[in-house]
Amino acid sequence: MARSVLLQLARDSIQEVLEAQRSIDKQALFQEHPLLHEKIATKVNIYIDEELKGSAESLVASASLLEDIIFNAKKAAFEDKNFSPITTSQYINCEIELELKTKDGTIRQKDVSIISTSSFSLSE
Repeated sequence: MARSVLLQLARDSIQEVLEAQRSIDKQALFQEHPLLHEKIATKVNIYIDEELKGSAESLVASASLLEDIIFNAKKAAFEDKNFSPITTSQYINCEIELELKTKDGTIRQKDVSIISTSSFSLSE
């Protein structure tokens, strides 16, 4: 299953920190997905084994959707004072939930971990 652009952006934001390099091409994303210019508040939750391991949210829509997702994904993964920063192995196994707080209500998306035990099969 393909991951949505928004969930992939959240994953890429965390990966940038883990790899200590900038890899998100913001200008290309803005060109390809004009909606990313819109000011929409977001919330990012990180789960490992269905247990919350990090969360960050914007209370008001003051930044572009692209910037808000990047900021909250990094903050949830590495700066939530209630949890330890996630490690690379936790990142590979985590699920990310993204909430968009629109004027019409909250929209939620959640993706599966990069490595899912259900995606492996053993053959004899």
